[in-house]
Amino acid sequence: MPCPPPFHVLTGGPGSGKSSLLAALAQAGHSTCEEAGRAIIREQQAIGGAGLPWRDPKLFAELMLAWELRVHRQALTMKGPVFFDRSLIDVIGYLRLNDLPVGEHLLQAARQLRYQRQVFLLPHWPQIYCNDNERRQGAAEAERTCAVMREVYAEAGYQLLEVPPTSLAQRRDFVLRCCALSPAPACESAPE
Repeated sequence: MPCPPPFHVLTGGPGSGKSSLLAALAQAGHSTCEEAGRAIIREQQAIGGAGLPWRDPKLFAELMLAWELRVHRQALTMKGPVFFDRSLIDVIGYLRLNDLPVGEHLLQAARQLRYQRQVFLLPHWPQIYCNDNERRQGAAEAERTCAVMREVYAEAGYQLLEVPPTSLAQRRDFVLRCCALSPAPACESAPE
């Protein structure tokens, strides 16, 4: 299998600090790609569309897949490493979480479009979790989402590294060290 591009994924449950960490990585000068789900929810709400997770979960999953395919292709033109808030594998996790079938086309996309083997898992963090117009899941569902993402990434052949619940700067530095983008000591792998 060819070496994947320098694409680094942040995953986990909702409200675990992924978007804040992605913003900190962008502020440090790295290329980033926004999460599909939140962007799609904003777009669908703006137009009164049906592609919302609470209205049509299957359509929402297809919209996320289309988003991830486009973003992966666009990232190939970006300089240096690129950090993603979620990936194609999260779409598989979303479908599993909702007891919906995972289509062969999605599995094929996950086999073809790869990311760095090391994926950063941000576990559920009750102290920072909150709901908003785009995030309607409760804390229990956020925890369950994290567990499902752990499963689907491992099944897809990725190694999960748990990002510790520390300050935003410390989490950013942890990720950068693990990606060999900082002279600080190497990080330790979390058990799979």
